[in-house]
Amino acid sequence: MSIYNTAVNKPISTLMVFLAILVLGIFSYVQLPVDQYPKMDPPYITVMATYPGANASDIEENVTKILEDQLNSVDDLKELTSTSYDNLAVVSLEFEWEANLDEASNDVRDAVDKAMQNLPDDIDRPTIMRFNTSMMPILIYAVTAKESYPGLDKILDDKLVTRLNRVDGVASVTLAGAPERVVYVEIDPNKMDAYNLNLEQIGNTILAENKDVPSGNVKMGLSDYTFRVEGEFEESEEIKNIVLGTRNNKTIFLHDIATVRDTLKDITLEQTINRGRGGVLLVTKQTDANAVAIAKQVKKELAAAQKDLPTDINFEIIVDNSDFIVKSINNLQDSLMYALIFVVLVVFMFLGRWRATFIIALTIPISLIVAFIYLFATGESLNVISLSSLSIAIGMVVDDAIVVLENVTKHIDRGSRPREAAKYGTNEVWLSVIVTTLVTVAVFFPLTLVTGMTGILFKQLGWIVCITVCTSTVTAISLTPMLCSQLLKIQEAQKSGKFSFYHFVTATLDRLDNWYERLVRWSLRHKTFIICCMFGVFLGSCSMMKYIKTDFMPQNDQGSMSVYAKMQTGQRVEETKRVALEIDSVMRAEIPELTIVNLSYGSEEEASFASMMNSTGNNILNMRVRVKDLKERDRSVFEIADQLRGILKRFPDVLEYTVSTSSNSMSSNTVDIEIMGHEFDMTTRLANEIANKAREIPGAEDIKISRDNDKPELRLFLNKDKLAQHALTTSEVGQALRNRIYGYRNSKFKEDGEEYDIIVRFEEKFRSSITELENILITDGKGQKVRLKELGEIREYYSPPNIERKSKQRMLKVSITPAAGVAMGEIAMQAQKVIDNMENIPQEVSVYIGGGYEDQQESFSSLIVLLLLSLMLVYIVMAAQFESFKMPFIIMLAIPFAFTGVILALLLTNTTLSVIAALGAIMLVGIVTKNGIVLIDFINLMRERGIRLYDAVAQACRSRLRPVLMTSLTTILGMVPMALSVGEGSETWRPMGVAVIGGMVFSTIITLVIVPVVYAAMDKSGSRNKKKALAKQFKFMSDFDPERDLPKE
Repeated sequence: MSIYNTAVNKPISTLMVFLAILVLGIFSYVQLPVDQYPKMDPPYITVMATYPGANASDIEENVTKILEDQLNSVDDLKELTSTSYDNLAVVSLEFEWEANLDEASNDVRDAVDKAMQNLPDDIDRPTIMRFNTSMMPILIYAVTAKESYPGLDKILDDKLVTRLNRVDGVASVTLAGAPERVVYVEIDPNKMDAYNLNLEQIGNTILAENKDVPSGNVKMGLSDYTFRVEGEFEESEEIKNIVLGTRNNKTIFLHDIATVRDTLKDITLEQTINRGRGGVLLVTKQTDANAVAIAKQVKKELAAAQKDLPTDINFEIIVDNSDFIVKSINNLQDSLMYALIFVVLVVFMFLGRWRATFIIALTIPISLIVAFIYLFATGESLNVISLSSLSIAIGMVVDDAIVVLENVTKHIDRGSRPREAAKYGTNEVWLSVIVTTLVTVAVFFPLTLVTGMTGILFKQLGWIVCITVCTSTVTAISLTPMLCSQLLKIQEAQKSGKFSFYHFVTATLDRLDNWYERLVRWSLRHKTFIICCMFGVFLGSCSMMKYIKTDFMPQNDQGSMSVYAKMQTGQRVEETKRVALEIDSVMRAEIPELTIVNLSYGSEEEASFASMMNSTGNNILNMRVRVKDLKERDRSVFEIADQLRGILKRFPDVLEYTVSTSSNSMSSNTVDIEIMGHEFDMTTRLANEIANKAREIPGAEDIKISRDNDKPELRLFLNKDKLAQHALTTSEVGQALRNRIYGYRNSKFKEDGEEYDIIVRFEEKFRSSITELENILITDGKGQKVRLKELGEIREYYSPPNIERKSKQRMLKVSITPAAGVAMGEIAMQAQKVIDNMENIPQEVSVYIGGGYEDQQESFSSLIVLLLLSLMLVYIVMAAQFESFKMPFIIMLAIPFAFTGVILALLLTNTTLSVIAALGAIMLVGIVTKNGIVLIDFINLMRERGIRLYDAVAQACRSRLRPVLMTSLTTILGMVPMALSVGEGSETWRPMGVAVIGGMVFSTIITLVIVPVVYAAMDKSGSRNKKKALAKQFKFMSDFDPERDLPKE
């Protein structure tokens, strides 16, 4: 008993099964979280080791190399890079995308343990960090304040940060750039010496006074009291009245030799927002948490908390990833709706019957809803990938139902009863329906096997399309015939004079059928001419391939930019601030789209995660810029970024800058020229030469050399003999200097449960020139005072601030960002030319191109493998169905012309060939062959009925024209909203829409002509040879001679 017979005989049971699926699907859809991309762990692990007091080259020699040697042997390691800074080594390990990061972390831990034996003794154990996408903040707020600015840190900590940390799924809430309160005790060394004191004594006296000492219990009468000496400072004012000793019966107070300031910390890392003072609040999420839900909850909590905060504190959003996610998801849902409407309209235009249209339209929600069940079952989210897979599927899921219904209506029009027609009609086509589905699966299933980053992204796409298409097939051979038998009726003959849409449609389509049949018969008579023309077109399009530009992933316009600008090394932070405010003024005057500009300059003393993400320094300005929403501006963020680069070029202070528009895109959009070599001077010279030549490449922007300029430092060279005379050691001298310049911090001032550092140091004017430094007095081992210049000399030196390594070799890179509308592939080709034309590259230096371009090449090569795999699978499926090696070739002739269509579409719309567009081209392999299968299947059916070759071809083509046009049009129109959309996130999917539409339009037209022609050409020669071979087989009576063999009368 076949599935369609059962379905037609038991309509209610069939209906209930599908109803159950719908209910489950809607339940799953409601439960699904929303996110931008499928869950993925970027395969990076970072090992950080701090070794205070060492400069970059010491770190490289004593820390980085030792760690690298051990880490290099970890399994699944793809690339090992490291950077050595002053005091810090950072080793980054990149693994294959499929690697199990838990195992990898354990391997890394073991390797670090082994390395510990060889690392310097006083180094802390290196920390191991797993980098995942959740570390990127999902919300960044600009916090501005006027009167409350000095206490901002404390106010927000008490009233807001704890509240936000309680929100489910929030990993951390950090406030950057808020002012810190400290108490400075600034000493005048001359007065201190006059009283014969030293700085350490003063620091220890402050610590000794600032103590509460519990002194035991006292029993008095019936009570038991605890006794304690209260000494902690209640007010910072008390500090200056500390007694340091007596001299000639006169008490020496701290305020006699020092000024005490309870103030904000000297400018280190400062943030300004729209020129107002403030800080930046960063909210990050836990790995599995849902970005959209958290952002919503955080905003709600923030609004509630604002009632308790002082009125002058304001919050503005600088970056809100959830907003972009929600908008791009809504945008895709709109595209899906339009696609659905288009598809239904196409079906109605061709069938002209409401009921038939309803039957076909019903397969769409059923197929798509099964995808939601799959997502819910596997714990995935509703994201850009899953929704765009549904847009791709929407035009394909109706194909099977169309083929079945179209055939059933033919039987009904010939006068069969709907119930019989449903059974016979389905019986004729069910096999070709299943084969076309298998072909689609053959193309999309390999997507689930691709490795690397592209694999992670497209795994979901492969599964969803396979699942929806298979569901639509099951629906087409069960629900569709059942509904046909119940809903369709025989159309009565038309009464004269009454207009009927159905008859109008039928008449129009009949005229089209007749014209197409004449075209096919003409083509069959001019086979050679047609085949030559077609190949001419194909070869012509291949030659146009060289005009297509390549990109990795399309960049999204998220309405925000981050700017990095570097000024003269060693410049004071106050000077950087002045330039920053000038740049800010020019930007505001010339770029009307700006809404928020957040400037940050200076460097933090304590390295934090935030400083690892951006490079900070006294000469470095980082800006976060937000522009108006997409709908409120005419220019894209990429054009605004180009204008901003133009503004930065005008400032002579800015030596190097980058403007990046991707907030957390999956891929970098830069071309990196990597220079490997040991000698600093040689590689730096080469890098500068390459950078200067790269500036001449049209469309190359943001040329940046990764190695900073050598920075000036003062070094003290001690005379060992002198040290011995004064019974001092190098570390004692070093510590004494650190206390006097950086500050002696051994005590804290407590207020309202918070602690603030008390920093004892020399006043600024006594530590701001080499002469002043040389005159610093140090108490030696014998208790006598000695000036620094008597112990050694201070010299000025230059040293590299950071040393990068890749695969255990020193490296530096020159990165180039393409300007708006310039493809990455083009820049890479130009950069390669620059390298090829370099005359003087020494033997020991090697130069490569890497960065985003390298990722692009990797992805393209895995897509080419995917294409070959798809082609083989499609051939295997078709050869098995047609029991022929020849037929699949005829059908697959449409594929090259689909690629011709893709090339033309990309050129006409000026779209670059990105991974997404290439994926669209691969999908065409499955979509395009469907039409050929439907045609060939029917021609074979006609031939079996004994019809002559040309007539069989012409009749079959005529009868299959409608389903072929309908399935093609539904696929094309299903993609139109995707190709035309302009909202948030549309940049990612537009290339795929363009590629599929171009390929479909072109290949459908070609399929309808070339498949019948090639079939006839191959079949004709084939059947002649068959007759001869057949004649040879019949040996019986071949040597019969009537004269000889018949009996004579």
